Amino acid sequence: MSTTNDIVLRPRFKIKLDIDNQSVLKDFEALKASQSDFIVTRLDNHVFIKFPKEKQHFWSPQLNLEIDTIDDNSSLLHGLFGPNPTVWTMFMFFHFIVASIFIAFGIWAYSNWSLKQDFAIQAGIMLLMVVIWIALYFAGSIGKASSITEMRALNDFMNGVIKNVKAP
Repeated sequence: MSTTNDIVLRPRFKIKLDIDNQSVLKDFEALKASQSDFIVTRLDNHVFIKFPKEKQHFWSPQLNLEIDTIDDNSSLLHGLFGPNPTVWTMFMFFHFIVASIFIAFGIWAYSNWSLKQDFAIQAGIMLLMVVIWIALYFAGSIGKASSITEMRALNDFMNGVIKNVKAP
């Protein structure tokens, strides 16, 4: 599971499979009832793999797969590791708020500067928003690092399914 850069918080990958997508999707579907280590959900050509509630914590990752048809004998698997969608939405909301405050105080600081008035408070709050943004980034990185073993477990499960797929 290599990524193109180390800064990415939600690693993505692609795998070309030499089997049709319906066979792969059916194998994931079959595993819903036959194993209890993961919750496997399928919707059309999307497969969502996550840990059961009792094994989840705040930073628990999920693996979202999209298996598209290339032709009758091959398919392309797109994978995305990410946190629970609620956690990701919360982080994006915090980033949006921080960016909005930064922009608003930047406009206010520029107005005061152009009017030759004191703008130290606005500049200070802008600097604080940069610090908060960096803290949010590192919080996300720490969350990702704390769930590396879980991401590997999800990846190993996915690879096990893909290797055992049998053509119809």
